Amino acid sequence: QVQLVESGGGLVQPGGSLRLSCIASGFTFSSSRMNWFRQAPGKERELVATITSGGVTTNYASSVKGRFTISRDNAKNTIYLQMNSLKPEDTAVYYCNKWPYWGQGTQVTVSS
Repeated sequence: QVQLVESGGGLVQPGGSLRLSCIASGFTFSSSRMNWFRQAPGKERELVATITSGGVTTNYASSVKGRFTISRDNAKNTIYLQMNSLKPEDTAVYYCNKWPYWGQGTQVTVSS
């Protein structure tokens, strides 16, 4: 079965950085577009970043463009989300997604 397991979340001060990872299994990872979503308390889940199967094309939400970078390692069945210059409004649970499957999420809290 499809499994998506995120890691790397935590508490970080504003301006800091975190790198999230998502290890995938149960499907042909190298042929799959992959996504990162996030959901803040009281808000709808939103798409943060997406990457095509070969990693050539990426897209970002306007709120994170220039600060976040999505990447993948097809040899390791893993995608990453490098998050720099973090802001309090980036606080959310971050989810790895291969439609229609979801990981369990990892909490990111940006606070001083």
